[in-house]
Amino acid sequence: MADVKTQLEFVENEIEKAKKRAGREDGVTLIAVTKTHGVDLIREAYDHGCSTFGENRVQEMMDKFDSFPEASWHLIGHLQKNKAKYVVGKAELIHSVDSFELAEEINRIAQKKNVIQDVLLEVNISGEISKYGLTTDEIKDIIIKIRELAFIRVRGFMTMAPKCDEPEMVRWVFKKARELFDFYRKDNVDFDTLSMGMSGDYTVAVEEGATMVRVGSLIFGKRI
Repeated sequence: MADVKTQLEFVENEIEKAKKRAGREDGVTLIAVTKTHGVDLIREAYDHGCSTFGENRVQEMMDKFDSFPEASWHLIGHLQKNKAKYVVGKAELIHSVDSFELAEEINRIAQKKNVIQDVLLEVNISGEISKYGLTTDEIKDIIIKIRELAFIRVRGFMTMAPKCDEPEMVRWVFKKARELFDFYRKDNVDFDTLSMGMSGDYTVAVEEGATMVRVGSLIFGKRI
């Protein structure tokens, strides 16, 4: 596999081409997912202009945050309530709020730390049992409830498409997520983020309106 710099440039160019195909002029944030990779590769990516990194696991994010605090860290994996205390105030954005109970806990901890924690609601568009996330029917209720919490701010949605060798087969997931995002954004002034698309399907996600894509193995390679 090519070096990190080359791969970063490739991904960034593909994002720009996807934006052009979709007639988009707005920005797309590339989140470099560093799961299982060390700080040396993070430093290499940072030195070549990538400043936003994502981690699936709380402990791994905390270790890397402490080693590389100048970067912007996002928690993109499932978050248990008993681990929220570690990431609130350190994660610039938590992508995986999937229940009101978790939102309440994040709000409680954020209040103690006197911070406003930005989050995304994780939505399970595909309906896969193996995936976390709110159903489309649950979104409205949780948004209304979270509005009463003063120390948590919902910035939009995150979703994951089913694993598929052909990205076109999951375009409908991204399209549906964008439709939901646009619908709820009308009544939620803080909604500005739609996180969707990974190494295998990020260009399709950008074509369908992603404002953030989460790309790991395509940049850093796969760990055996």
